[in-house]
Amino acid sequence: MAKWTIAIAVLGGLCWAAVALAGSLREDNVPGGMTYRVIRGNLLVTVDEQGVLESAENLEIKSQVRGYNAVLWIVESGTFVEQGDELVRLDALFIQEQVDERTKYSNWSQSAADWSATAVARARIAVDEYDQGRYQSELLTLEKDVAIARAAVQNAKDRVRHVRAMAASGYLSELEVDERQFAVDQAELNLQLKQTQLEVLKNFTYKEQLQTLKGELAAIEANHKANVERAMADNSRRDRAVEELQYCVIKAPHSGLVIHPNAAQWESAPIEEGTNVHKDQVLLLMPDLNEMQVKLGVHESAVKRVKNGQLANVTLPTRTLEGVVTEVASVTKPAGWWTGNQVRYDTIVSLPAAEDLRPGTSADVEIKVAEYQDVLLIPVAAIVERNNQSFCWVQSPDGARRRRIIVGDTNQVFTVVQQGLQEDEEVLLNPYAYEAPVVDEADAVESEVENSDEGPNTA
Repeated sequence: MAKWTIAIAVLGGLCWAAVALAGSLREDNVPGGMTYRVIRGNLLVTVDEQGVLESAENLEIKSQVRGYNAVLWIVESGTFVEQGDELVRLDALFIQEQVDERTKYSNWSQSAADWSATAVARARIAVDEYDQGRYQSELLTLEKDVAIARAAVQNAKDRVRHVRAMAASGYLSELEVDERQFAVDQAELNLQLKQTQLEVLKNFTYKEQLQTLKGELAAIEANHKANVERAMADNSRRDRAVEELQYCVIKAPHSGLVIHPNAAQWESAPIEEGTNVHKDQVLLLMPDLNEMQVKLGVHESAVKRVKNGQLANVTLPTRTLEGVVTEVASVTKPAGWWTGNQVRYDTIVSLPAAEDLRPGTSADVEIKVAEYQDVLLIPVAAIVERNNQSFCWVQSPDGARRRRIIVGDTNQVFTVVQQGLQEDEEVLLNPYAYEAPVVDEADAVESEVENSDEGPNTA
């Protein structure tokens, strides 16, 4: 059980000390114990727990190196450092190998990208060279050949007419006329050939060659784009490896106190030399000492009484501070053997700014949950609980009489009595040890309670 159970276990001793200080304890000839004179007074009800001092604001120092890496050295927890001081040194051998390997691949990829860039430039020039140069030259040549062939046809036809005229006059034979006609046919065939070549060049060869060159250019450009992207990826991997090599030495971003995570959270495993740590793992904390708080676990039996804004006395090894409850968890962590099978709710008590407060320091916390002024009080040791009813033994001239009472709040030492007792009446302490016959007044009190307009106050 919680400290409430511990308080009940030592209840007797606390009660004797409290009532003795109050001056209301009397020793009469009562078998088995002493009596207490009922008085009016003030009652403070608290929830007492133990907690750990921590900072409300912690700068987390994390590992930024991929994978798992061994810790070669780490600063001691609780050290005050200056900005730029070395905090952690990780094993950099594997990272250095990665830098060398990535540099090699980066150089290869960059070389391929440069070669492909040259090929792209040549392919673009080849397209322009054919479209604006070689094609134009071939076109002009064929157009010239067509013009020459057309002139040759006309010349051959002129000669045929001349030969036929001469043959008609008897100067030339028909054989010569046939020869000149054959020359005309040859010239016409040559003209037709040149015209066909010109049409093929315009309609087919030009389009085919241009499309082929543009296709080669597109393929070379795609290959160059792939080479550039590969070079960029390899350069990025190289740069990341170089950057991670720098992260193997972690330095303080500013001056202040440095603690290990297990100093703020006791369930964390300690980080020490030889420990393997992974990326984004918290290696160190730099707490803000001006924003301190106490984290404690409130037992489930008392958590409903703890509210935000309640005052709390926080006792540290060297001083006592007054804090304020600022957070009460609505959901608890599962109980287990590590918590003693107790269900507890995380609660935060904020503290005022003070010097020499160190995270991880244990603290006794006393949360003030209720306070009563001028109420009727009796010791808890004088009350007997039976069948969900409260009884006490009241001293009278005729002996001790059992009486039913209605009780209110308690701080485990004193209890508020709402009905059933009057001021200055004397009740028997440790009634379980009382064995003498008694006169039972419980029925009379029960009737009085039932007829009363006021019900029991369970504040």
